[in-house]
Formats: sequence, C-alpha cells, structure tokens
Amino acid sequence: DDFPGPVPVARRAGTLLADGTLPEDAWASLRRVLTGFVLGTALAVPVGFVLGWYPVVRRLVEPWLQFFRMVPPLAIIPLAIVLMGIDEKPKVFVIFLAAFLTSVVSTFQGVVAVDATLVNAARVLGARDRQVFLGVVVPASTPFILVGMRVGLGASWATVVAAELIAAQGGLGFRMQQAQLYNDLTTIFVQLVAIGTIGLAMDRLLLTAERRLTQWQERR
Repeated sequence: DDFPGPVPVARRAGTLLADGTLPEDAWASLRRVLTGFVLGTALAVPVGFVLGWYPVVRRLVEPWLQFFRMVPPLAIIPLAIVLMGIDEKPKVFVIFLAAFLTSVVSTFQGVVAVDATLVNAARVLGARDRQVFLGVVVPASTPFILVGMRVGLGASWATVVAAELIAAQGGLGFRMQQAQLYNDLTTIFVQLVAIGTIGLAMDRLLLTAERRLTQWQERR
C-alpha cells in the first residue's frame, strides 16, 4: 500500500472515534500502563531509598538489579504468559517490571548523590537520622525520582504495546497487530499517533509535577 498522508489518517481516526473502537483501545492500554506504572513506582521509591541509605544492602542487592535491568522486559513476556496465563496479569506484570527497574535505580542514585556537606551540616546542628533523611535526603532525591518516573513511563508504554502484540483482545497494540495482518497502514498510523499523544500528555503532567516539587532548586 501507498504511504498514507495526514488526511486519510485523520479520516480513519474519525471513523474509529465514531464507532468507539479507538476510545476503547486507548482506555485498555492506558489502564494497563497506569496499573503497572503506579505499582512499579510505588515499590521502587521505598526500595530505592533503602538501597541508597544503607550501603551494605546496596552492595548485596544492586548487582541483582543491574542483572535484571540487562534483561529487556519484553523478553519476560513469554515466561509471564506461561506462568500467569493470557489475561491482564502478565501484561501488567511486565509493565510493573519496566517501571520498577527504571525508578529504583534512579531513586537510589539520587540518595547516593546527596551532597555529603548537607548531611554533615544537618548532623552538626543536632538532626537525628530520621530528620536528616526526611529533611535532607528526600528533598534532594526528588528530582532523580521524578526523572526516573518519566523514563519509566516511556518504558511502560513501549512494554504495553509489545505485550498487546503478543497476547491481547484489545488495546492500541492489539489493534496495530490486526491492522498489520491486513496491510492497513492508515489504522497503524492512527494507533501510533494515539500512543504518542497519550504518552506525551502523561509526560507533561509529570514534568509539571517535577517543576512544582523542585522549585527550591537553583535553575541554570
């Protein structure tokens, strides 16, 4: 087929919007991404703080984290399907894994990168470990955490599309696979635009949160 232009793609998008196919697929993919991303990030942040705050734990656990980071989440999909079936669980799990591995490394790197001068100054002023952690380490690590979340969000979208290409009954990736079987390039481009648009909107929300939470930082 000829490469589709903007007009045919827009018309196809209008058709898929009108019959409800595009909103249903977008919601199916978004629900999977949000579930896996939120669960992965929620676990990654406390684990990252523990790894960053306790060097002994970090030395024991970090090699394993780096090992699993070298294994693409997409390579886990067949194993997840065998162990969990073909329903929502394996899809959410691989998204969770992608978000977790990205965010946990970013979090503990943020803790490790905290200026020792700030920590020592707080201790000299009489702050206890808990006060140093909450008053110095957490605020200083926040930019790293948010950057990790933004990278993890992109990894989550990449993972969900791949998961839906392998085993799904709905979603933007599933619709792309169906269109590919019929050489329907127009529908494929509609799904690509939808994925990019939703992902960009979510990234802008995280960027806005990052700016508001890090207003205290010196800007260059």
